[in-house]
Order: sequence, then structure tokens, then C-alpha cells
Amino acid sequence: MTETDPYDVLVIGGGPAGLSAALNLGRSLMRVLLVDADRPRNAATLNSHGFLTRDGVPPHELRRLAREELAAYPNIEIRSRMRVLDLARPDAETGGDLDGGADAVFTASVGRREPLEVVSARAVLLATGLRETLPEVPNLRGFYGMSLFSCAACDAWELRGRRLALIGETPDLCDRARLIARWTESLTVFTNGSDAVSAAEEAELAASGVAVRRHPIVELLGDRGRIEGIRLSDGEVVAVDGGFVRPEWATELSFLRGFAPALDADGHLVTDRAGRTDVPGLYAAGDAAIPGPQQLIVAAGAGARVAAVMVHDAVGIAQAH
Repeated sequence: MTETDPYDVLVIGGGPAGLSAALNLGRSLMRVLLVDADRPRNAATLNSHGFLTRDGVPPHELRRLAREELAAYPNIEIRSRMRVLDLARPDAETGGDLDGGADAVFTASVGRREPLEVVSARAVLLATGLRETLPEVPNLRGFYGMSLFSCAACDAWELRGRRLALIGETPDLCDRARLIARWTESLTVFTNGSDAVSAAEEAELAASGVAVRRHPIVELLGDRGRIEGIRLSDGEVVAVDGGFVRPEWATELSFLRGFAPALDADGHLVTDRAGRTDVPGLYAAGDAAIPGPQQLIVAAGAGARVAAVMVHDAVGIAQAH
């Protein structure tokens, strides 16, 4: 291989899915380039949980350890604090056959704001995660990742038995409340002025001891990231010791040029069980391929699984769809 030859795989995104995929691809003698903007969605989280042997590790430390391991493989390269600005399929632009053959390569412009290099790859793994939009609540960012979280499986254990809040404006808010109620007998749902919870759902929640507050949130009360109460527009202050937020999530695919993989009704990438999109040579793993964020260990496992599929596809071994 020379420096001008295409990479076997371009991995876009350096979270657990992308890092795990790069490791397993590298161990399969693939020439891999991983491009990571270093702006993880969980940057506000102080500690991550549920990752076997790493329970409680800060997410940035997990990423550091993973990169140290990747550095041992000379066939794995990392472009840190870089983004893929454009990803194109030349054969797609010219109307050619997207057959995923050895000559059908992707080209990518890599840089920060302006392209610094153009690279090519025979296959691409999207491990870009999700773009997160929080409810419009004053000073929410001051508590997010410290006493307000988005993942019950990740953080509810530390909040068990406390007075908890659930803040959101999405149609699945009642289901989220049912889940979080496993960890507390004192849960209040805040719809922030939206109609996210129907009257029937409110009655159902009330029967199980979960309160619903519908007025807009005026202010979150507390100090140094520790929430103590929520002030509503009608003047009521509800005392809480922690809680959860239901963000809205979306995939970020604006860098794709000349082709577009299939998306579902919510805008998430559609893949088969092996992580293949409907564009030959284009794969997805982690949060980019599964609606809604997953635990870090789930994303890492997905990256390893899709890496195995990519290796099999590269040598023509059939895998289940």
C-alpha cells in the first residue's frame, strides 16, 4: 500500500462505536482512517456507567484509553479535532453503478472549517452519533450532566430513592416516566407547557403516584450543578434532588454529497441487522444506526459487530441481512 492508495475503511466518528470498529478493523489488517471532531454528545457527563470493567469512568478517559490502544496498530490512523466536511461517491454523481466493487471508492474532504486533505476509502462507517437538542428551559445546561441526565439506564442508580424530575416535550414522555419510576417513589413530570402527556396518560401516571406539572418552567433552582427545585410560570416551586431530561435527537448527515441513504420517518438511518445502509459500501453503527442513544457498551459492541461484517463483505463472504 502507498499513501495514495484508498483506505480500506474510513470511520467517521470517534465515540465508542467508531473506536471499537477501528480496533477490530485494524486487527483484521484493514487500513483504517478514523476522523473525530472531538465533540462528543456526552461531553457534559462526568462519569459513565454500565461499561463492564469501566463502571464510573469519565467518558473522556474511556476515549483516551481507547486511542492509546489504537496507537499500537500502524495500519490505523486518527485525525483528531477534524471533521469530514464532504463525503462523495464519484460513481453516484456520474450515474454509475453503485456495486460496491473495489473501484467504487468514496472521497472525503477532511479538515476543521476548510479542507486540509482529501482522502479516499473503499468503505465508510458512519459512527457519528446523534445531534442533541434539549428542551428550551432556562439555565438547563448548568445542571445537565451533573444532576440532570438523559439516560436512565446510565444514571438512575445514583439517583435512586430521591425526589426526581422528568422534563420533556416529546410524545413518549409517559413511557419515560414509567421507566424512571422504577428508581423512585417521588417522580414529577414537567411538560414545560407542551401537550406531551395526554389527559388519559396523566390519570394513569397519577394512579401510580407520578405527578404531572404542565406549566412552563421559569427557572431551575440549585447551586454548582446540583438541582434543588423547579419554578413554574404559575409561581409553584417543586422540590427535586435530581432527574432526567428527554432531548430530541437527530442524525447529522449534511456532509453527504451526491447520494443519500434511506432514513426512517424520524430521520434515523435505516440499516439491515448487519449495519449496512442501502448505499453499497456505506455502513452505520452505534447511535447513528439505532433510534435514540444507547449505553456506551452497546455502542462499542455494535461497532465491533459491524466491523466484522465489513471484513466479511470485503472478502466476499455472505453475511445475514
